[in-house]
Amino acid sequence: MSWWQALILGIVQGLTEFLPVSSSGHLTIAQTILGIEFQEGDMLLFDVLVHAATVCATLIVLWKEVCWILKGTFTTPVWNAEKTYAGKIILSMVPVFVVGMFFKDHVEAIFGSGIVVVGVCLMITACLLLFAQYAKPRPKEEIGWWDSLIIGIGQAIAVLPGLSRSGTTIATGILLGNKKEQVAQFSFLMVLVPILGQAFLDMMDILRGEITTHLSPMCMLVGFVSALVVGAAACKWMINIVKRQKLIYFAIYCLLIGGIALWYGLR
Repeated sequence: MSWWQALILGIVQGLTEFLPVSSSGHLTIAQTILGIEFQEGDMLLFDVLVHAATVCATLIVLWKEVCWILKGTFTTPVWNAEKTYAGKIILSMVPVFVVGMFFKDHVEAIFGSGIVVVGVCLMITACLLLFAQYAKPRPKEEIGWWDSLIIGIGQAIAVLPGLSRSGTTIATGILLGNKKEQVAQFSFLMVLVPILGQAFLDMMDILRGEITTHLSPMCMLVGFVSALVVGAAACKWMINIVKRQKLIYFAIYCLLIGGIALWYGLR
């Protein structure tokens, strides 16, 4: 992989990690278009780097919220709003932890990760966004405990390539009646620990020598920086988009790209 291909893939990851259009699906599409054939170790390492970059982007954009949660959780012994919010985030992680630990390999074996699967899942993402756009559920003041668990289940289902994690969790939260801006913020915060955990496990495999890599330092640096910069902009942009209820445009986009990917894979 050349440095300019790493740049493109980093931009794609940074942009699509936060927009409800599936980062994994778009990376598959981008790799297919660019004709990149990763070796297993190279793909794993690059995936770790760009996901770490998007975690850093989330921390940059939501730094005040992260500090509020950490300060309120660890500086006072009494139960408060910060501990409640942290507890809901932890609860939302349970489904994806279970799937990641016990079922991820089975899911990948059953559904695969080719461009046809991506196309179908992108079209499912479009349907979810359409439902969220036009649904009129009874509004809630805050995200409840059951809501956190259900949103977490949505995140676990989104391990399928092409099924947008942010799109699924945000749409699920909106359909449950939660405020759009709150759902977007919750969606981006709830994924921090799972991404870091998966990145840590993957990095341990690489450091133990179980997986070999041949990525150049330039490709790694370019991929990380591009994903970080674009991801920070996309995270802030997405929160404003959800608040203004403009999901319809992403639904149309996912429908079109999903149809094209399906056609390309079946032709």
